[in-house]
Amino acid sequence: MDFAYSDQTQEMRLRVQSFFDDHILPRNRQWHEEVESGAYPVSFMDDLKALAKSEGLWNLFLPSLRDDEPGTGLSNLEYAPLAEIMGRLMWASEVFNCNAPDTGNMELLHMFASPEQYERWLVPLLNGDIRSAFVMTEPDVASSDATNVQTLITRDGDDYVINGRKWFITNAAHPNCELLIVMGKTDPDADTHVQQSMVIVPRETEGVDIVRNITILNHHAPEGHCEVVFKDVRVPASNLLGDEGSGFQLAQARLGPGRIHHCMRSIGQTELALELMCERAQERKTFGKHLFERDNVADMIAESRIEIDQARLLVLKTAWMIDEVGTREARKEISMIKALVPRMQTTVIDRAMQVFGAMGMSPDTPLADLYTWGRALRYADGPDAVHLRSIARLELKQSRETLGDAARYLNIPDRL
Repeated sequence: MDFAYSDQTQEMRLRVQSFFDDHILPRNRQWHEEVESGAYPVSFMDDLKALAKSEGLWNLFLPSLRDDEPGTGLSNLEYAPLAEIMGRLMWASEVFNCNAPDTGNMELLHMFASPEQYERWLVPLLNGDIRSAFVMTEPDVASSDATNVQTLITRDGDDYVINGRKWFITNAAHPNCELLIVMGKTDPDADTHVQQSMVIVPRETEGVDIVRNITILNHHAPEGHCEVVFKDVRVPASNLLGDEGSGFQLAQARLGPGRIHHCMRSIGQTELALELMCERAQERKTFGKHLFERDNVADMIAESRIEIDQARLLVLKTAWMIDEVGTREARKEISMIKALVPRMQTTVIDRAMQVFGAMGMSPDTPLADLYTWGRALRYADGPDAVHLRSIARLELKQSRETLGDAARYLNIPDRL
């Protein structure tokens, strides 16, 4: 198990960091000003994307990228430090065409799209010409169990007709979002895990209603976390993704890499929070001493460094495992980082906010936004409780294979 970055990864880190420092970070204030004024997408995004693409910093997340497809497909382990750099600004990943949920949708289409679906949807996504949304979660059921979805996808001749209500659909409010991948039930009477299917729905299809863009902890995301109603939405049967009844399996295939991408970006966000905490602690005094001279603040800094590095190592191990043995064999590690990293993120950022005082809750620092996103990640792609249960189930299964071995270490006296 070797987590040392390869020469190619080191080179890509330098290139991405240089591009980030020279072209993205200087536009951050303008990004916020334009979004706050209602201008979205921002005026300079297409220019930045074109520049990144011209410099070969494009589609870095997709290991299976073919030679004739645009981008540089890296392994998950190679991509991890690059995603960490991108994560330092919430909007930076889009510049490199590495933004969720488009990355997960591109992976899904790359694996399962028909030739017609490939040309119509995947090609423009790979080129960064359109955006997309993954439409699964619903307000009326516990969507942490994907088998619960109630949206109906009914076959009617050569079409499917879709009826249902979804919510927290990321990207659905983006003006460039043209593609919705919708998960629903095509056969409610089938076995539990083969009731669901996925269907491609163009966003402008009649009957698709974007009801509202839901804020998270009162934070407004311009691309949206939307509530969407499908009322008698009709699409051709050829829009089925994969096979009928394969929706649950497709969802599992999509979520593995997406979960670790979120965690990679979170590491970058917590690194930024720690850097801000350290700077603040060295410039601000209370009662005659700098903050870093206070034992409790020094402890907060030290604990944050320990926790970030622990989390990073587990994320790198998980990326390495996915590369070496596949998503299925790494499912315990994927659940472990998904349960660990968002909680670590909110813990570290909460400390940074405390060191900043009231300013830490204001828009003058990125901390409030990063905290909000870390808290949201405890739900996204499966809540903590589901991942913890999965970890326990896999751990107990492994224990049963050697049941009794650990008991040999007990020192219990013999009894009559």
